[in-house]
Amino acid sequence: MALVGRITKDLTLRKVSVGRVQASFILAVNRNYKNRQGEVDTDFVLCTLWGKLAENTAKHCGKGSLIGIGGRIQSRTYEREDASRVYVTEVIGDEIRFLATKKRSTENLYAEPVTSTAQPATKENEAAHFHLPARETEELPIF
Repeated sequence: MALVGRITKDLTLRKVSVGRVQASFILAVNRNYKNRQGEVDTDFVLCTLWGKLAENTAKHCGKGSLIGIGGRIQSRTYEREDASRVYVTEVIGDEIRFLATKKRSTENLYAEPVTSTAQPATKENEAAHFHLPARETEELPIF
């Protein structure tokens, strides 16, 4: 699958294990039609990159950069401390095209080192770093 959209904030790299680098970000993707008010709606899609692809994207693309991402859709679940189950659907990118890049607001590519009081990045807690914007538009009907 392939998407084209804008990065919503500067990517931050995380070292998840020895030799493994990961970056997750949200891509704002405009729909190709207008809603009842005549406005174009936007979907916010969680994307994850690994390795050199993550490093190069974080280095060259800042907030607002227009990119194309190719990859696969992956769904997973994890349990929060309060025993509630969280479902996450994301795009795992294996190809990136830089269409219109913008400079990063900071030179620091990596997240702050994990302290003893913080949880390390794992598949169970990595989605907790993302908060999608509230949507005030009417949802599409399900047929």
